[in-house]
Amino acid sequence: MSPASLSKAFQARARWLVIAVPHLWLDVFFLVPFLILLKLSVTESGEGTELFAQMIKYVDGVLQMRVKLSNYVFIWSDNLYFLTYLRSIGYAAVTTVLCLLIGYPFAYSMARAPAARRPGLLMLVMLPFWTSFLIRIYAWKGILASNGILNSVLLSLHVIQQPLLILNTWISLTIGMVYAYLPFMILPLYANLVKHDGRLLEAAADLGATPWQAFWRVTVPLSKSGVIAGSMLVFIPCVGEYVIPELLGGPETLMIGRVLWDEFFSNNDWPMAAAVAVVMILLIIVPIALFNKYQSEQGEGGRA
Repeated sequence: MSPASLSKAFQARARWLVIAVPHLWLDVFFLVPFLILLKLSVTESGEGTELFAQMIKYVDGVLQMRVKLSNYVFIWSDNLYFLTYLRSIGYAAVTTVLCLLIGYPFAYSMARAPAARRPGLLMLVMLPFWTSFLIRIYAWKGILASNGILNSVLLSLHVIQQPLLILNTWISLTIGMVYAYLPFMILPLYANLVKHDGRLLEAAADLGATPWQAFWRVTVPLSKSGVIAGSMLVFIPCVGEYVIPELLGGPETLMIGRVLWDEFFSNNDWPMAAAVAVVMILLIIVPIALFNKYQSEQGEGGRA
């Protein structure tokens, strides 16, 4: 075999290994657990977690498959689940938009700061990760409570006459979600914006564009990948968030994470909880898959 053939064979094998490792990771840590969850959702309670153990049977020469769809029918027919899914997606969307509105200027200023100051600014963004997530959310209870820091300051300044009812409302839930997930928006945006070539803005200015026009027509389109990555990192975990709604939310802010907890540990109804989780996963994955397909088609159309 010639050296050229050996080189091509080595490159093909290396390419296969590079693709196989992430696929194996996804299969082990996502696909297999998802199949177990899917199996639980279509079986009777107490049948175990063995993959397809009770679903498929061979009896008297006949291969039988038993699938219970009543859990999904119940989710479809019960307004509680529908409103909870809708509420979870709504709060996740609002949190994503607010994080984008707050995080984009912050990331832009970091990217345009002198190179010597960027590590310090980046450290400030990552500093909250050095403290326990649970402790940081608990701190907001002390800030937003009726006798908390915020109301105490406003009362001492005579801005308000009586304490504001913020805690355990949609306001406190939104504040906590934005605070917790803001770094996940800033970091991808900064990684994108810091790579932009400043000469493009100079060229736009030479062509008569104002700074605002150059920002909207040059910077924003070039940062689209950072916006998408940050939005995904915020929106996806927000949909299934449990800790923040439990600590800062109220009865009117019930989200799907709390419903999952109740079904698993309070009602001890694992098939129903698995069905709720499967529907939640599909609500997240299907739009993302359609969006990625649209993006790839747009990219192929642009190259053509």
